[in-house]
Amino acid sequence: MVSMPFEWLLGTRYLRSTQRRGFLSFISVVSVLGLTISVAVLLVVLSVMNGFERELRSRILSVTSHATLMGLGGVLPDWQGAQRVALQRPEVLAAIPYVEAQAMLAHGDRVAGTAIRGITPEDERRAVGLASRITGGRIEDLQPGSFRIVLGDVLAEQLGVRVGDSLVLMAPEGSLTPAGIAPRMRRMQVSGLFHSGMYEFDRALALVNRVDAARIYRLGDQVTGLRLALRDAFTAPRVVRELALQLGGGFYVSDWTGNHANLFRSIEMTKSMMFVILLLVVAVAAFNIVAALVMVVKEKRTDIAILRTLGAAPRSVLAAFTVQGTLIGLIGTVGGALLGMLISHNLAGMVHALERFTGQQFLDARVYLMSDLPAYVEWSDVLQVCGTAFLLCAAATLYPAWRAAGMQPAQGLKHE
Repeated sequence: MVSMPFEWLLGTRYLRSTQRRGFLSFISVVSVLGLTISVAVLLVVLSVMNGFERELRSRILSVTSHATLMGLGGVLPDWQGAQRVALQRPEVLAAIPYVEAQAMLAHGDRVAGTAIRGITPEDERRAVGLASRITGGRIEDLQPGSFRIVLGDVLAEQLGVRVGDSLVLMAPEGSLTPAGIAPRMRRMQVSGLFHSGMYEFDRALALVNRVDAARIYRLGDQVTGLRLALRDAFTAPRVVRELALQLGGGFYVSDWTGNHANLFRSIEMTKSMMFVILLLVVAVAAFNIVAALVMVVKEKRTDIAILRTLGAAPRSVLAAFTVQGTLIGLIGTVGGALLGMLISHNLAGMVHALERFTGQQFLDARVYLMSDLPAYVEWSDVLQVCGTAFLLCAAATLYPAWRAAGMQPAQGLKHE
């Protein structure tokens, strides 16, 4: 009875190159390289999708709240009481009143529509990260009665304004005058610019003091709603709904996961589709293993016949060729995982170097919402990719190994 060490020795020997078996070993090397490259490409693509999602989530949470509680009529009744109840919940770090409305900004002959957000500087710096992204000024410059405004840098470029310039804010509500209904207008001074890295916000968001916003939109002491900052951003859907029910209902609630659900859902769908598509490349690499082992079986039919004549069982021949194919799959999979993680960790630098070399920018922030190509390797993806690739390779060895095990001694020796 042939022992397992013999089967292991036979399987590994066919992987080593000698003068007679040089071409077969070359085919094995090609199979390993093909599997390595395909696994690395699949892992890099998934890492880029993970990095894009994480970076997008981080930038969204730096300019928007985790959740918002708003009144159904456009204003939040008894917002001071709602704020006290919200702050009593252990999940809530801050509950910030705010005013938000639409407006038109005009500077010279340039006009742009934007969202006006009335905030309190102290609360804004404590709750979200946008205050640290302001250039040419500070969030504290938005004092009540100053009628100052902080613009996104893309919006400021579109209007052609810089820090210190003035512009006209036109509210959509009109005022009745002897000449008819005229839009409500207020001259504002640009006290700063911010850059969030999200084109959606840098192009269509402007910050003013909450008191000034309430005066422009004639809200008095009322606010549009409360913005909630939570200890765990992923609990936002549950916490804001429980808070609304605790206050007796009759509120409009939203959270960052729902406001950007389509965006994150499209990323997940794209990631799943890319995994399936690129898995076909791994399958093609696995087919190379089939071709390599079939050639080995054909070349070694005499050796197989001699082994069978000496008493080797079919299962031993099957195990020997299974060892060879499995080793090819294992080496290619591990090599691809290491190469994929190495490329993923250095991808941003490689892209920047290529951009400097070619003089072209590959990622336009107006299209992709960011100008960098982040990559983040998740171990769950590594295990999924490596496990799937190894299973495909193991399955690819079955037919050649079964064919070798079924070869009869007389069939292998008849040409000798």
